[in-house]
Amino acid sequence: MARRRHTPEQIVRKLREADRLLAEGEDVAGVARHLEVSEQTYHRWRNQFGGMKADDVKRLKELERENATLKRIVADKELENLALREVSRGNW
Repeated sequence: MARRRHTPEQIVRKLREADRLLAEGEDVAGVARHLEVSEQTYHRWRNQFGGMKADDVKRLKELERENATLKRIVADKELENLALREVSRGNW
């Protein structure tokens, strides 16, 4: 089976569909088959995105992206500080 990436909005839509199918009496294996994902993927999505709306998921992804950028900036700054300390000590 080819691997497919789903956008957060698609995942939320599929989880809503899964909720509907589960309410109709379908079992988890059948729901996962209907969504064309594995049961493990379904449970991972449920843990990560359960109870969220599409707007919430979009905002979460934006915040994660911003957080990664800020971490990179802090790491670069720390390396710069270490290099300046080494130069100021004269250990080069």
